[in-house]
Amino acid sequence: MHNKLKCIKQLNFFNSLNDNDLNLISDISDISNYPKNSILYYENDINNKLFFLISGLIKIYKIDKYENEIFLYNIYKNSLISELTTLENNTIHCFSNAEFLEDSIILEVDFLKLKENFLSKNILNNEFINEILLKTHQLHCVVNRELVFDATSKVAYMLCNDLEMFNRQKRQETSFMLHMQPETLSRVLKKLKRSESIDIENFKITIKNIDALKNIYKGK
Repeated sequence: MHNKLKCIKQLNFFNSLNDNDLNLISDISDISNYPKNSILYYENDINNKLFFLISGLIKIYKIDKYENEIFLYNIYKNSLISELTTLENNTIHCFSNAEFLEDSIILEVDFLKLKENFLSKNILNNEFINEILLKTHQLHCVVNRELVFDATSKVAYMLCNDLEMFNRQKRQETSFMLHMQPETLSRVLKKLKRSESIDIENFKITIKNIDALKNIYKGK
């Protein structure tokens, strides 16, 4: 059994709250455990809970008309999961699918009660605005990855911004995330190694020249 209040205090989102407010958050929330490969929600689901990832890892993706999975981004611990487009409604619409890549712990907060006890009093409003801006930035990155970046830019961007994930998963999984063939990923990595931007040892990558990698996807 997890200590709910302790879990809430692990989330930066609630750092500005005093002890009384933290206790109130605890009263209107629950802690849930999800195993690896389980689904938190599907696209077009509607719920009245606000989800935070206390520990674990989540993959956000969509399914196209051919039933192909389109990877969007990962969500890491100490993050808001729910996709908010407005604070006006009392329900939250899901615009994508959320799957657990690891055994995870979730904080589920009653959204209506959160609005009544906090947002209506201008408490946590800035935190929500920052989270909405963060989600917007993530979607901008998806647009760049899918519509602007070439293969080398995609790989360079992921190495600069998500090296830990790159090294922890299989190359085939990474190529799937980046929507390229494994052979293409291999060629790009070899090219980056020849340019001495990265080094590869036992399939693990270390960055030797991060400025050179950034210049690839920034177009400099």
